[in-house]
Amino acid sequence: MASTFALRLGPRLAAPPLASATSGGGGGSRPASRRALVSKKPNKHHHLWIRKDSAGSGKKALCLVNTVSKLPNEKEAVYGALDRWTAFEPEFPIVAAAKALVMLKKRRKWLQIIQVTKWLMSKGQVLTWTTYDTLLLALFMDGRVDEVESIWNTIIQTYTRSVPKKLFSRMIQIYNARHLPDKVLEIYGDMEELGVHPDEDTTRRIGRAFAASGQEDKQKPVLEKYLKKWKYIHFNGERVRVKRAGPLA
Repeated sequence: MASTFALRLGPRLAAPPLASATSGGGGGSRPASRRALVSKKPNKHHHLWIRKDSAGSGKKALCLVNTVSKLPNEKEAVYGALDRWTAFEPEFPIVAAAKALVMLKKRRKWLQIIQVTKWLMSKGQVLTWTTYDTLLLALFMDGRVDEVESIWNTIIQTYTRSVPKKLFSRMIQIYNARHLPDKVLEIYGDMEELGVHPDEDTTRRIGRAFAASGQEDKQKPVLEKYLKKWKYIHFNGERVRVKRAGPLA
């Protein structure tokens, strides 16, 4: 039986010895090959250094938030404090800085977000799209619309086809809040040229911009093009999918 078993499986698997094919004490035979299929227990201690680094960056981020929240609105004081925050770091703490920006956004500390982000740019740090989005929002909330437009022009000229949808949506949201339909349509023109499709909220803002600028004939085609045929409503405490009656529904 052993030789037949080995020949049927091919040359890679040799026949197990008769002594090892049976368990001691007269028990039933058990093929030795089954014992080889037992997998090792997973190592539960790998990647501990990642969790440790994450915890450390969180504490450092909180330290940064507490530091900038107490500083006056003076460039020298802010940049000096931030330079001291990184003075003894072997590598630039970009993860901690990103977490600090998230904390500041939750606390609606728009001025401090602007200060930290501009300091990061002065250090030659490459900002993520999320950081750019936070900066545009902070500048708008701080009433610096001219700076918003300046930053946006730099982004669109530098990256062009790499700019994500959420930044276009942010700019349309800002211009819509400022009642600047012509600017909204200008951003929409860039989206069309670059092949970026707006989300539903942005599509409605674009439609309102066409109506506000006296181009009602272009409002309905845009809504029909980008709004989905189905929408979700809440009915009796449940989320229900229903078909739209039309582009303005």
